[in-house]
Amino acid sequence: MNVLLTILQAVQILAAIGMIGLILMQHGKGADAGAAFGGGAGSASLFGASGGANFLSRTTAVLAGVFLVCTLGLAYFGNLRTAAPSGSVLESAVPAQQPAAQQIPAGTEAPAAAAPAAVPATGAAQIPGK
Repeated sequence: MNVLLTILQAVQILAAIGMIGLILMQHGKGADAGAAFGGGAGSASLFGASGGANFLSRTTAVLAGVFLVCTLGLAYFGNLRTAAPSGSVLESAVPAQQPAAQQIPAGTEAPAAAAPAAVPATGAAQIPGK
């Protein structure tokens, strides 16, 4: 199963890189208007005046389909994995050992908590060097 997931991931990455390259090579709608006024050499291209656009757009569509199929396959096979037996990572965690509380004999009072130290007032007078 891991081999299939690895193959699907590799094909998906290659399809994504191919789509990026093909999309960047395609001309926008504005490029066609410029070629109509003599701005481009469309007839001297490898695929003819409009053959390149059809080839690139069809190849992009095929790679988009391959990318979609790989994405659906990865989602399907990714959800087939079995869950952890306990269901949660937190349920299987071992609680930390806490120190035992002091035993206070019956009939005695607990020692008073130490009063917090006096907090000096904040102000410009306490900033050193000023």
